[in-house]
Amino acid sequence: MAETGVTESLLFYAKQLRLPTFSRIDEVVRKFQTGQSLESFTLELLKREYTSRQENQLKRRIKRAKFPMLKTMEEFHLERLEHVRPEFVKQLASCDFIHRRENVVMIGNPGTGKTHLMIALGLKACSDGYSVIFRNATTMAAELREAKDGYQLRKLEKTIANADLLLLDELSYASFNREESELLFKVIAERSERASTIITTNLEFSRWPELFANETLVAALVDRLTYHSHVLNMNGDSYRLKNASGSKIR
Repeated sequence: MAETGVTESLLFYAKQLRLPTFSRIDEVVRKFQTGQSLESFTLELLKREYTSRQENQLKRRIKRAKFPMLKTMEEFHLERLEHVRPEFVKQLASCDFIHRRENVVMIGNPGTGKTHLMIALGLKACSDGYSVIFRNATTMAAELREAKDGYQLRKLEKTIANADLLLLDELSYASFNREESELLFKVIAERSERASTIITTNLEFSRWPELFANETLVAALVDRLTYHSHVLNMNGDSYRLKNASGSKIR
């Protein structure tokens, strides 16, 4: 078979078998020297295909999470948090809490780095193969209400329940009516002891009745969130302000 025919056949079968790395076999050929075994050549191809698939899966997990921005643990300066032990944050970054289905509640004033740390943990979870959903609490409440009005609530609830990690940001800047309170409670309750949730807020638990119209749910909500959970008190000097002098805020 002519060289052109072989190349065309290779591209065809690589596409049909969904092996895009095999269509770039010339890169591997150039790397290998004459006399190396067929096994080594095949192993190199398989390694490249595996790496490519892992990278694409990670990109899909990050895209599905819908992070508002990407923040990493490396960018987070642990020494800035006087009220949180650095060893504990590093322990969270191992993502073992997700394996144990534990929750994390971060309580801190604006600028203490809550959202940065939440996103960084979410991104690390994506890298470790976990499925993640990020939502602002107000946005989540609106999505649940709209899904209910459109008779799609159960579908959305199932999607949220199946995520390995739910990130609920800014549970503090807006209050929720009775319907929204009940919808949010149901989502969190269904994940209790089944999957992990991280919540950021600037309100102590004693002030949560200010957020929810249905106050009878507050005690139950706090109970579900704090069972098998870690509560981080991040209050202190503003993390954001401390970093502003050295770099542009993004």
